Amino acid sequence: MSPKMISILKSYARGVLVAITPLLVIGSTDPKAYLAAVGAGVISPAIRSMDKKDPAFGKVADIVDLEVDKLAKASNKKTK
Repeated sequence: MSPKMISILKSYARGVLVAITPLLVIGSTDPKAYLAAVGAGVISPAIRSMDKKDPAFGKVADIVDLEVDKLAKASNKKTK
């Protein structure tokens, strides 16, 4: 699995964890509440992924990754 995919999955997992934590704390056993919380936790990363200008997951993410790699390689050459 690519590092980018792992990062995306971590983002979704964080969103879901944050959304279900209050239900766990209050001891809720309502499956509908957990389903709604999971849905709410997925919404934010999903919206972020649709943003074409998001430097982490959007359409420009690949371009940003390439530029960062180029800068890192250039920096490594200068320090050697």
